[in-house]
Amino acid sequence: MWSKLPHIVLKYRLGLMILLLLFTVFMGYMARDVKMAFNFNTAVPETDENYKYFQDFKKNFGEDGNILVLGVKDSSLYELDNFLKYEALNKKLQNVEGITNVISLATLQNITKNQDNRSFELSPLIKQSPTSQVELDSLMAVALNLKFYSGQLMNVKNGATLILITMDREVLNSKLRNDVVAEIQGIGKQFTLDSGIELHYSGMPFVRTIMQEMTARELKLFIVLSIAITALILFLFFRSWTAVVFPLIVIGVVVTWVMGTLGILQYNINVLTGLIPSIIIVIGIPNSIYLLNKYHQDFAKHGNKMKALSLMIRKIGLVTFITNFTTAIGFLVLVTTDITLLKEFGLVAGINILATFVVSMVLIPGIFSYLPAPKPAQLKHLDFKMTGRMLTLLDLLVHRHRYRVFIITFVVVGVSLYGVSKLYSVAYMVDDIPEESKLKQDLYFFEENFNGVMPLEIIIDFGKPRSSLNARNLRKVERLEIGLDSIDFVSQPISIVSFAKAIRQAYYNGDANRYSLPSPSDRNAILNYLSNQKDNDGLLNSFVDTTGQVLRVSLKIWDLGSVKMDSLITQVVEPRIEEVFGDDDEVHTSVTGSTLLFVKGNKFLIENLQMSLLLAFAIIAIIMAILFANLRMIIISMVPNLIPLVLTAGIMGFFGIPLKPSTALIFSIAFGISVDDSIHFLAKYRQELFANKFFVPIAISNSIKETGSSMLYTSIVLFFGFVIFVFSDFGGTVALGLLTSLTLLFAMLTNLTVLPALLMVFDSGKRNLNSHPLIEHYEFYIEDEDEEIDTQSLLIKSNDPFVGSTDKENKDS
Repeated sequence: MWSKLPHIVLKYRLGLMILLLLFTVFMGYMARDVKMAFNFNTAVPETDENYKYFQDFKKNFGEDGNILVLGVKDSSLYELDNFLKYEALNKKLQNVEGITNVISLATLQNITKNQDNRSFELSPLIKQSPTSQVELDSLMAVALNLKFYSGQLMNVKNGATLILITMDREVLNSKLRNDVVAEIQGIGKQFTLDSGIELHYSGMPFVRTIMQEMTARELKLFIVLSIAITALILFLFFRSWTAVVFPLIVIGVVVTWVMGTLGILQYNINVLTGLIPSIIIVIGIPNSIYLLNKYHQDFAKHGNKMKALSLMIRKIGLVTFITNFTTAIGFLVLVTTDITLLKEFGLVAGINILATFVVSMVLIPGIFSYLPAPKPAQLKHLDFKMTGRMLTLLDLLVHRHRYRVFIITFVVVGVSLYGVSKLYSVAYMVDDIPEESKLKQDLYFFEENFNGVMPLEIIIDFGKPRSSLNARNLRKVERLEIGLDSIDFVSQPISIVSFAKAIRQAYYNGDANRYSLPSPSDRNAILNYLSNQKDNDGLLNSFVDTTGQVLRVSLKIWDLGSVKMDSLITQVVEPRIEEVFGDDDEVHTSVTGSTLLFVKGNKFLIENLQMSLLLAFAIIAIIMAILFANLRMIIISMVPNLIPLVLTAGIMGFFGIPLKPSTALIFSIAFGISVDDSIHFLAKYRQELFANKFFVPIAISNSIKETGSSMLYTSIVLFFGFVIFVFSDFGGTVALGLLTSLTLLFAMLTNLTVLPALLMVFDSGKRNLNSHPLIEHYEFYIEDEDEEIDTQSLLIKSNDPFVGSTDKENKDS
């Protein structure tokens, strides 16, 4: 197959390139409707029990993360002039399309007793705007007396207050959310300009919107940066614009295919899939470097362009396919996880890394066959003195000091393993945002003044319809709420119990001392009022399901990080629930909500990424076994690629970089890429063994000198290609870029030192000539450098629509 590939690619190059162009146009068309992700991306599988609980919760009570919060802590707010502006702010917010409700001091609803109808009514606390400071102070005194809102809407200790903005569910999970949030921010900025009062913004809709906008902005930034950095490095290496422009065309085609794949599969762009174009650019360029380097090396030997292109395809084609395949495996193994987020990322990246091979093998030989032969100036990189000196130094190191290489490696790995022991896992809901950012500072404001904004829900199923309103059960819920209210980092709970207490306070004409559950003496009278009550405002339905059997207790907690959140839920909240309801077999309780799914999702992500790495390791080991059919060679090839992973994990441990989804991705990505260097080196090593009568030292030296330059070039491209992620505003993306860069740099060093040193010590070079591993069946490894190639069949005809015929060049050569 591989011996025929050059003939097929070069003879039918025009037709193949036209087909690629047409397919690229099709993929561009399919990419037109790709959208940013607006929905809540949970990492918990749909089969998980907690995920099902959360879906049931949303059916009964709606979204738990649909409230955008504005906070104020400024005593001047309670001055008449500013309060009127605050009131106007609320009215403007109520008029924003997509907002279903706005609750604040200015729109406060008070529960009042209507003696004529013997029912309770909701009426605005402020029916008309106050006209004097005395009137405003009187209204604020009444507001502070409404215990239902204390701790929820107002902090009575320091005067901080909230505006709770409920967003329509359809808007929440669509691109309209960005417009609504932008409009809210615009209204808020105008209020700040008019009053001088600072507003703080938070809540799940706001956080998701800001992070989604950052993802979209960084998608564009990283594509531009990755193209710029790879173009610069290619030019510095090859000193030729053709060696820059056409590899970038290859990458441009594949990036178009990436977006088309997202469109075909109907995937959205999220924080992970948004990284794929930049990753493809960085990973795809090494294909072009290896191909062009080999093309230039062969052309420098005999001056025949078509022969050099043909040898390039034959000698690099198979090994490029294998390296692209192993790199793709690092991503494709993510498809085996139960997590949609990882599946989509792994599938799209893996497919298009394989597609990079196809595009490279068609476009690079095809385009360069039409271009003039390389000029001497374009071949100078082959004799780049600095590269030559470095490779010579590495060659001497391997031959003369290989045992010192082993000792140093052993010591470094030992120290790294100690660092690994310090590695820990944690992630935050508002993760990776710089400490100085307004988003993070505003989050701290709500945590300090209102115990956070992250939603946590407790569902209590009493087993019988209408049993949630039973006095005995309400007292149990009250006991639970008292227990929960004493927990640090948790807000005051709100439930039907709070509503029942507010009803009793209203029954006694707003007496704050009567804010408690109905007593046996007044229960019948209050129930008589409630029997005439219509739930026009949906208050009861917000706390109890339509059957009256399932009750909801809502909390807000700090963004403590996945570890502390998990401990808080499993070791504090759940035991408090068990303490109250554990002795009642008919009652079923569960903790749910976006916060719980985040905590559990983080665990799933880490566990799945660890399993993916092991699976990638196993699959690549099997590939090595199939290719080399030699256990010793499998071990030798794996060791240099495991060492960089240990070093990186050690660095994370020493510098306190936590293991979380963004950093856990490093290991499977880097392992899949770093194995490429081993395959390139071992492929050349096998060839040199046959060419030099199985004499290992010469085979090692020739392999270092010929493949070493390509390995250096590609490693530099990969290093700087991933380093661009340090410009991200997401700490996890910064860590991903920096640590992946370091890992690949370590991998290059180990593949140019540890790998050849291991071969020098443990490989005799002898081969059984009667038994050949699969890889030796391909001419790539055993062909004669001087074999004849029918270049006449590959010539560009005089009537070819492209310029740059090579007839003269081939005759001259």
